[in-house]
Amino acid sequence: MSTTATASKGDFKPVLWTPGDWNAFFGFGTNILVNMLVLTGLLRFVLKMPDSLVFGRILPALGLMMCLSTFYYAWLAYRLAVKTGRTDVCALPSGVSVPHMFIVTFVIMLPITIKTGDPMKGWSAGLVWVFFQSFILMIGGFIAPVIRKITPRAALLGTLAGVSVTFISMRPALEMYMTPQIGLICFAIIMVSWFGGVKYFKGIPAGLVAIAVGMIIAWGSNLFGLGLGGLSVKGVGDAFASFGFSVPIPAVNQVFSGFEFLGVILVTAIPFGIYDLVEAMDNVESAEAAGDPYPTTRVLTADGVVSLIGCLMGNPFINAVYIGHPGWKAMGGRIGYSAATGVMVILLSWLGIISVLLALVPVVAISPILLYIGMLIGAQAFQTTPVKHAPAIVLALTPHLAAWAKLQIDTMLGSTLNAAQAVGGLAADKVGDVKAAAIAALPQQGVIYHGLEVMGGGSILAGLVLGAVGVFIIERDFVKASAFAFTGAVLTYFGFMHGEAVGIGGGFGVTPAVALSYAVVAIGLFTLGRLGVGEHYVAHPDMPLAAPAE
Repeated sequence: MSTTATASKGDFKPVLWTPGDWNAFFGFGTNILVNMLVLTGLLRFVLKMPDSLVFGRILPALGLMMCLSTFYYAWLAYRLAVKTGRTDVCALPSGVSVPHMFIVTFVIMLPITIKTGDPMKGWSAGLVWVFFQSFILMIGGFIAPVIRKITPRAALLGTLAGVSVTFISMRPALEMYMTPQIGLICFAIIMVSWFGGVKYFKGIPAGLVAIAVGMIIAWGSNLFGLGLGGLSVKGVGDAFASFGFSVPIPAVNQVFSGFEFLGVILVTAIPFGIYDLVEAMDNVESAEAAGDPYPTTRVLTADGVVSLIGCLMGNPFINAVYIGHPGWKAMGGRIGYSAATGVMVILLSWLGIISVLLALVPVVAISPILLYIGMLIGAQAFQTTPVKHAPAIVLALTPHLAAWAKLQIDTMLGSTLNAAQAVGGLAADKVGDVKAAAIAALPQQGVIYHGLEVMGGGSILAGLVLGAVGVFIIERDFVKASAFAFTGAVLTYFGFMHGEAVGIGGGFGVTPAVALSYAVVAIGLFTLGRLGVGEHYVAHPDMPLAAPAE
């Protein structure tokens, strides 16, 4: 019987395209499109890079990287479908790492561009940053399976939920309420279909319906002078100026010329390489929880390889397995949506179509799709783990809330100081002093900025460690809880958690008080475990979530 079953699986030929792939393609494709539009804006308007560099070098290289990535994950899904004989296998989503898109722009490329006055130098520095991160991912791919094996699912998915609630969900949610005439209506269209099961006319994908309705409202509002969505005929005409055909050109010389900034780059490249490692591992765990087990080593190695190829061709943004696999699978996505997205990206980036799409489609019509994905990932952490682990999931969320809040404050302070300089109300040599004074005054207004800074540093690792400690304490496995607390102490000492930089802080650690506290907790938990405390614990009736499993 088993031989026959194995043979039937081997003979099974998965369908490359299903009706559900349309839903996933429009959803995931618009997600990718939004990210490409954002990074194009960062390159052109923040870094002030010339269009010849943006549209002629960077975007074609980025398109090549993303096409290789999406095709590889479609192939991996095909292999999994053949191996298991299942028809519901969904490919892993992948693309430019969104958090890193902002980090490499504002932490690496912008300061170096300002310091040197040369955007080309900033570009070279960004390439070196990705160069090192690529190797961290490739090497880490062989370590990640061990980490997945010893880390509770609630910790892995809890810290991922933290990313989804803050950095994935909040921005599109805020954009929706800035233009609710489009955002809320499009959100309702998506909700009633993807959550409520409503089918639209002739099976048209809900994502496409939402975008079409958003475009109708936006362009129709121009007839009444409302300008919802910020679209205009002039904007469309200007966008066509970027049309043209460009293919990737090797940028090896630019990569190695950026090594002059190696000291600045390594400070962030190493910790964020580890961030990528953990995030990819979390996303593989999320896919397995949804029924699709992928090999962690292959996934991480692939991310590193395609990122390295993109870097050597001129792309300063790293590739990553995306959060959201359960969402695309729930929409009906299988294998084809991933490969189709790769073809779409090549067309967008090699033909210069991105700016035209930005002029035609209101971004707020796409935002609800991203919010939907964030909702699913946040929910998955609770739905696929034991109910009693829910407090640990919430604990894993908290560092991400701190990191997000700090980012909002930092952005507001930077904008305020820039505005003060622009109107002549602040001398350039006083900017640092004014910023320090403003931060020092925040606690008096109830904003614990330093607490946000410390707790939010290395948020994905902090969430992972705190979540794991929480799970093992709930399970009364104090020795394992101690091991994760000790890991937290080591990571904190070197600045990978609860710190803004990697180092040893003059020998005492980057944040020595936090590292020491984790170490004390580790010793205490280990002592409890060795003494057998809690082995005969009976839950209080008012705390059912903490009750031991039967």
